[in-house]
Amino acid sequence: MNPYEKKRRWKLFLLVFAMVIGTASVFYTDFFVKKMEREEKIQFELWVKGTEKSSQIFDDLLYAEVLNMIVSSSTVPVILTDTTGTRIQTYLRLDSTKTNYMDATAKATYDPGYFQRELRKMKEQHDPLPINYMGTEMLVFYKDSFILTQLRYFPYIQLGVIGLFLMTAYVAFSSARKLEQDQVWVGMAKETAHQLGTPISSLMAWVELIKSRFNAEDDPLIAEMENDIKRLEVVTDRFSKIGSKPVLEDHVVFLVISNFIDYFKLRTSDKIIFNITGDEQVRALLNVPLFDWVIENLLKNAANAISNEGSITVNIIENLAKEEVFIDVTDTGKGIQRSKFDAVFQPGYTTRKRGWGLGLSLTRRIIENYHSGEIFVKDSEIGRGTTFRIILKSSITYEPTTT
Repeated sequence: MNPYEKKRRWKLFLLVFAMVIGTASVFYTDFFVKKMEREEKIQFELWVKGTEKSSQIFDDLLYAEVLNMIVSSSTVPVILTDTTGTRIQTYLRLDSTKTNYMDATAKATYDPGYFQRELRKMKEQHDPLPINYMGTEMLVFYKDSFILTQLRYFPYIQLGVIGLFLMTAYVAFSSARKLEQDQVWVGMAKETAHQLGTPISSLMAWVELIKSRFNAEDDPLIAEMENDIKRLEVVTDRFSKIGSKPVLEDHVVFLVISNFIDYFKLRTSDKIIFNITGDEQVRALLNVPLFDWVIENLLKNAANAISNEGSITVNIIENLAKEEVFIDVTDTGKGIQRSKFDAVFQPGYTTRKRGWGLGLSLTRRIIENYHSGEIFVKDSEIGRGTTFRIILKSSITYEPTTT
């Protein structure tokens, strides 16, 4: 199993684990809320009975004191209405900042509509109980206490805070890990460039010695050896540029890609046909050594995807409206599953037994970080082939024509 698959499975496991914890928290809180709701209902019924009895007992001070303790211990907001449930007679434990009509100088205000709104809420939440108070038949409505209302929303607030914390922690750790990986990557690349310098210089000297000793100035084999040495110099230059801001210069895209294909196809199976089509004049700002690396990675992947015979086509298109350059690299290979379109750019993802899975990851880094462009899998079909698209900013600015 490659590292990307392990990472994806760990993410899935952590997501499921978090969902289980969240669901358990919601269910437990819901159980607690229902239990508290039953207790408030019992408290309300006890209050109704206590209030009703206290209005009937005047001479028994002991019972009156007990009943008053029961009535005063309730924290549930209530409204008493007539038997039709429309006309409010009195109320208890409502918001005092909206029921104050005695003191006009106080900060509290009097809101007549507040009572009707509270009554509607009480009717929606619970059924009323009848009460006979001082010989008058009335209905008593009540609503959930403030604490119970808070408890209903508590698990969702808790999950939101936990989710925000986890998201922040994930972004912070991912950024730190990415920065660490970048530092390792840059150090390794520069060290590789440094180590390649000495043997390349030695190879150049040996070629010159062979040419002079055997009079092989025009030997085609020596010429190919020199091309390969130059190629090694280009690779060394690529690695030395990792971590530094490359210099972008104006180039004809068709010419840059065509020159690299001429070099690459001589070192690939002759059963693979290379084609380059499209606009031959479109220009873009490129760092040629790094951009050649991008094309090399795409062509290598395309060649590896072709099992026997096939073709690789590079099509260059200019989008005049957005001043962009589209570069489509299409092969007739085995194709990529749609679910893997983004995964192929992850470090470590590979379908080859001996592959490191770094080619396309590096390709995306060069295009996005160094050329301010985009690269993605435009289309793919199993058994039919794949098309990768590169989007670059055109270096040609078009002025709108006026008539």
